[in-house]
Amino acid sequence: MTSDIDIRETDPASSATKTCLTAYFAEIAAAFPNGFDPGPVNAADLQAQCPPLGSFLIAYQGTQPIGCVALRGDGSDLAEVKRLWVAPPARSLGLATRLMSAVEIRARTLGITRLQLDTSRHLPKAVAFYRRLGWAETTRYNDNPYAHHWFERQL
Repeated sequence: MTSDIDIRETDPASSATKTCLTAYFAEIAAAFPNGFDPGPVNAADLQAQCPPLGSFLIAYQGTQPIGCVALRGDGSDLAEVKRLWVAPPARSLGLATRLMSAVEIRARTLGITRLQLDTSRHLPKAVAFYRRLGWAETTRYNDNPYAHHWFERQL
């Protein structure tokens, strides 16, 4: 039931965030033929996911984190959506859509008017999901070696 799920802004360095990202990175590594290396976490990246630049949202069912999404900003009107993940038992609840809606609402409150994201050809469900939500494919905007699709959305 989705009514008992609460989406909250959370410190990107919190233990709940680490729980979500550990599961996310493990799933991504298993999906990619050569694994996945998220690279080091640095203070600047964490700061970019905190207000007033960005946000890190976690979906909780009770006290259990079951999904997340990050908004990484730089103070401009453009930000990047990162790390959308939903725990496997919660995947039939529409939580990914709720998290994407929540991150868009949060972006607007921060004065962000355009979002971008990237994903991999090894994640065809993610590619289809972003298309279904109305994200438009765009040209490459970063040097992410794992990305094959780039999307953007005007808010």
